[in-house]
Amino acid sequence: MMISKDHPKLSIARQCKLLGIHRSGIYYKPKTESALNLELMRLMDEHYLHHPFKGSLRMYKWLRSKGYQINHKRIQRLYYQVMGLRSVMPGKHTSRRCKEHKVIEEYEG
Repeated sequence: MMISKDHPKLSIARQCKLLGIHRSGIYYKPKTESALNLELMRLMDEHYLHHPFKGSLRMYKWLRSKGYQINHKRIQRLYYQVMGLRSVMPGKHTSRRCKEHKVIEEYEG
């Protein structure tokens, strides 16, 4: 850490100002995930390997069927933000025809 709490000439506030950081930031300790969240993430990771097409809602329903009493918002946060997972499937309207592309009909069968 670049800040010395027992510096003889510079106070903590002055050191923070020189470094361009907020004084409250040096005391912040980030929270870790709960044991339940870690267990849910492990299960989702294992299940995602076999079913990458499932989104957060289907993952939520699968976990509920396993007996977990959880909220779908928790699963969405863990799935998208914490784990960074995305379901592997085509996006919207991928099979729609583009009107600018001409279709050549030369089939004589």
